[in-house]
Amino acid sequence: MNCTRLRTNALEQPLGVDAPSPEFAWMLTTRQDDVRQTGYAIQVSADSSFGDVVWDSGRTDSAEPFGVRYAGRALQSMHRYWWRVRVWHTTGDAPESEGDWSEPAWFETAILDPNLWQASWIGGATPASKQDDAVVYLRGLLDLGAEVVRARAYVSALGWYRLFVNGTDLTGHALVPRWTPFDQAVEYQTYDVTEALSRGSNVLALAVGDGRYRGGLGLAGKRNNYGTQVVAYAQVVAELADGTTVTAGSDKNWHAGPGRITGSDPKNGERADLRITDDDWLTGPAAPARFRPAHILADQAHPLIAEEVPRVHDVARLRATVSRAPSGAQILDFGQNFAGVTRIKLSGPTGRTVRLTHSELLTPDGELDTDYNLASSPKKWYQRETVVLGGRDEWYEPWFTIHGFRYVEVTGLDADIDPADVEGVVLSSDLPYSGTFTCSDPRLNQLHSNVVWSMRSNFTDTPTDCPTRERSGWTGDIQVFGPTATMLADSQAYLRRYLRNLALEQHPDGAVPLFIPSEQPTTGRGLGRRLLHGMSRSAGWADAAVMLPWTLYEYYGDRHVLERQYDSMRAWVVQMARAARNPGRGFPLAALHRSDLRKQERYILDTGFHFGEWLRPGENVVLSALRNVARPPAAIATAYFAHSSRLLARTAAVLGNQQDAERFEQHSIKVRAAWRAAFVHPDGRIGYGRQDDYVRALAFDLLLPEQRPAAVDRLAALIEAAGDHLDTGFLSTPLLLGVLVDNGRLDLATRLLFQSTNPSWLYQVERGATTVWETWEGYHADGRGKESHNHYALGSVAGWLTERLAGLSPAKPGWRTIRIAPLVIEQLSSTAATVDTPFGTARSAWHRRDGQIDLEVSVPAGAVAEIHTPDGPVHVGSGDHQLTWKSPI
Repeated sequence: MNCTRLRTNALEQPLGVDAPSPEFAWMLTTRQDDVRQTGYAIQVSADSSFGDVVWDSGRTDSAEPFGVRYAGRALQSMHRYWWRVRVWHTTGDAPESEGDWSEPAWFETAILDPNLWQASWIGGATPASKQDDAVVYLRGLLDLGAEVVRARAYVSALGWYRLFVNGTDLTGHALVPRWTPFDQAVEYQTYDVTEALSRGSNVLALAVGDGRYRGGLGLAGKRNNYGTQVVAYAQVVAELADGTTVTAGSDKNWHAGPGRITGSDPKNGERADLRITDDDWLTGPAAPARFRPAHILADQAHPLIAEEVPRVHDVARLRATVSRAPSGAQILDFGQNFAGVTRIKLSGPTGRTVRLTHSELLTPDGELDTDYNLASSPKKWYQRETVVLGGRDEWYEPWFTIHGFRYVEVTGLDADIDPADVEGVVLSSDLPYSGTFTCSDPRLNQLHSNVVWSMRSNFTDTPTDCPTRERSGWTGDIQVFGPTATMLADSQAYLRRYLRNLALEQHPDGAVPLFIPSEQPTTGRGLGRRLLHGMSRSAGWADAAVMLPWTLYEYYGDRHVLERQYDSMRAWVVQMARAARNPGRGFPLAALHRSDLRKQERYILDTGFHFGEWLRPGENVVLSALRNVARPPAAIATAYFAHSSRLLARTAAVLGNQQDAERFEQHSIKVRAAWRAAFVHPDGRIGYGRQDDYVRALAFDLLLPEQRPAAVDRLAALIEAAGDHLDTGFLSTPLLLGVLVDNGRLDLATRLLFQSTNPSWLYQVERGATTVWETWEGYHADGRGKESHNHYALGSVAGWLTERLAGLSPAKPGWRTIRIAPLVIEQLSSTAATVDTPFGTARSAWHRRDGQIDLEVSVPAGAVAEIHTPDGPVHVGSGDHQLTWKSPI
């Protein structure tokens, strides 16, 4: 048996770790069955031969191959450490065995001591106006007197940057630094520049665009939210063959000037003048004549933290077909909605202007549709590259923007575009998408693919709602989609990062911004910051502070994220309790005449703004928001108050905080009792009598046991009255099918799943969708597009396909025990799913043939599974298993 896939801080061999106590994980690989880990030992060494061991854990009894924190000598900055693990294990009933040491893995620390930062923040000339969006080009020289043995560059910027060393692009499509609350933390990246540097004179070059720092953000596309000037920071540490170490970086000797990218915006696009060459900036022996000495910005004091999440990369390339619109414009169709940019070979006379405008949709007339989703973005700019040709054939690809699109309108070219001269560059965080689902119905396979593409499109430098319109990190969207994200890809490090930013942005009173980052400086006191604070208590959105850490614990066994986020989780629940004690407008008027209910009012959350059950089918978003302002949806808000209070109590119990565990469990009981008193009417109707009211009541266990059957019946009646259609929005759609199955209505759940008229998931598929839409309708009655066509919120159903249809879900946190409980339904003859768990790959696949069900199960080493069959549960250890039973259909 071997230990493989050794990871540090959820990453394999990360370069640039600044955590003083990194976290280790591994997986067991063996051909034996029924293998369980019983203990482990870890060694960390300052050298690859393990002659300088800085930590030896000794044997530690544990069945979990993850979540082990370093506890040795203080780690040194900029040093590579090697680590290895050995485990003790049992196989079946055999005695415990001791394994060999694994092959070593390494991690490399970044700059742990702030005193080691020696470079300066530098920039170009002060912008002429707040509308100035020119890219700043920077360059400096580094002279090395001997051959390079080892070299690292530590680089960041306020704005997106690209780093070049002697003309070699080391950043690529990374869109770094990622979006953070820049006044509190700015991420830096670590590069191995050993091969790029050489003895003698070396050119270090940086280009810096607006990025999330200065570029347009949010619905309004407001610029300069964090500052008006883009700047960069670069420090190189080179160890030379003569035994010396050279440290150099951005300083007063660098130069800055303009270049071929004359304007950039993350949302709206890029302007480029190809008549300007890059050669003199990238590799020339002296700075171009148009450059001037760089400005030192001594007032920049942004705390630098290491990036510890996979970067954005070009994860795929797509080919396009080319056609002509009625207007004569050439239309590129990539056949897939995605986030990225267009790479195209351009040719034409010097000074000719070519425009590439991107969109998800065409109008019914076949023209590019740039109106359906604009909000307040300027139409002349929106998702558009404007390129001035340089008179030669040249491949063009923008650097500092990203678009959501399937179609591109190209104008300004005389010749027809050759499809071989076009690529769609798909940009996404480079996460391993190992979760799979297939079945005998190709429509469900397409639905699952649509969800994956929407996740890929929105998991870029931060999780966003859509890659087209506001592109904001809405808390509600990631709250509902988080569990599904963990099933589709290894999202642990990525979502940890989001939660770190959430804690940084959380208001002192515990309120949580609607989106993370909040698009406002956390120290700001302007109208925008105050307005957003007033909306930062929306139930179901702000509850991401509690529900998302719990998701990471359930799916990754991540205790450490609970520890790190506990104060944030607690602050939000305490904030809700404080708000509930204030009299509000959402408490049922009839309840005020009953003294017993008046006592419950202090547990009813009926103050503040709440989005409520956002985007039910056919709902007008403006009227819905106004209605919720006039009368807060207290039944919804109080349900989340109860649910988050209970999750906080469970979190406290996991962390050994019994006082808080008991306090918040009792609080949750009182809130649930108040909710029942206020919102379960004498006739059995719940809340506002909508489908989602019953879904929440059942999913969050708000009802007494004797109240549940009537709630299930009423929910079923509402669905059937709607013609077997759902009527749920963002918050309860992920819960709907599970609630029906758990309460004995598999028949109704399958009718909803296979419904193909609006509103339904398969309606989108049968309309040709390649991603998940923001609204159920997707189009107006006249055929024009409606809202975003690339939102993952309604795509949480992909998790249900894996967990319920294929029957693959965690029975204990971290998948230590796997629940295999496939739903055999008449509409399908087979399903199969895989999930990459912390123990390894788990698989469940069933086939119906010749009157029987054949089930194949793979359980990773170290885990166990409980397989639910018609004859009762079957408990198995790791390995491959086959079971057969008579088909119920």
